[in-house]
Amino acid sequence: MNAAVSADRRAPTGGLAPAFAATRARLGLVALLFVLAGLGWWRTVDRMQGMDNGPWTHLGTLGWFLGVWVVMMAAMMFPSVAPTVALYSRMTRQRSPLAPLAFCTGYLLAWAAVGLLAFAIAAAGDWVAGGVLQWGRAGRWVAGATLLVAAAYELTPLKNVCLANCRSPLGFLLGSWREGIHGGLEMGAKNGAWCVGCCWALMASLFALGIMSIGWMAFVAALIAVEKLLPWRRVATYGTAAVLLGLGVFLVAAPGWTPGLTVPTYGSMSQMTHRGEPGHMAPPGQMTQRGQMGQPSEMGQMGSSSNPLATKY
Repeated sequence: MNAAVSADRRAPTGGLAPAFAATRARLGLVALLFVLAGLGWWRTVDRMQGMDNGPWTHLGTLGWFLGVWVVMMAAMMFPSVAPTVALYSRMTRQRSPLAPLAFCTGYLLAWAAVGLLAFAIAAAGDWVAGGVLQWGRAGRWVAGATLLVAAAYELTPLKNVCLANCRSPLGFLLGSWREGIHGGLEMGAKNGAWCVGCCWALMASLFALGIMSIGWMAFVAALIAVEKLLPWRRVATYGTAAVLLGLGVFLVAAPGWTPGLTVPTYGSMSQMTHRGEPGHMAPPGQMTQRGQMGQPSEMGQMGSSSNPLATKY
């Protein structure tokens, strides 16, 4: 491995070319990551069906949310991180399947920490400010502001540095190389931390648009993949910023013009089932309005007390 690393140190470390070459050499591993991502999408769709209540949808209990969150991250992130995992696998001394497994585990642990933080912020905000994020109160404006902040972050130096590390897998691996399974876990967590720095604003946008919406989840995952894998880096970042800016403006000024957005008629927190999942059924006497997609919104919003009426545009 030392000889391989020494040789790689003399090679160019910029760009995605080394990772794409490793992808072709490790097609089986890459295919496995895509299969796992597909299973993650299937499981997420199964768990989230009927739970989208638009911006600031209630997160349920910690155990339920964290389980769904980790599966979501695997579904959304594995396709874009696959070239890095393939390159890492190619550079390891032992061709052991445990090495890329450790790397992916560390990567997911970094995102699991983000999920814990998001849940803590939501719980603290609910406890301190009550139902402030209900759509009829500040929810609409906070969601719009979140998207505008995310658009601005796309153009910051910090975003540029984090994205550069994500788009230069060889440089990252050479700069943080650790041997062994524990080293793979550590490197995966560090790569995940760079990814968090790159994508936290996009994830915040997902909360603002509807964390339980499969459509918005796929949309954000596509933006992440475009930024990390497209050869035209500036086009990707500026394009993402423009899209987020437009969404933020539309969400505040004309939410009905935002395709796929579920707009609650009034905010609420749904009842919890015995498993801790957000409840699916509205109490007697309450109904949900079906939108253009024909799907009712049955999940509540953060900081509210009864099931919502919701409209999907």
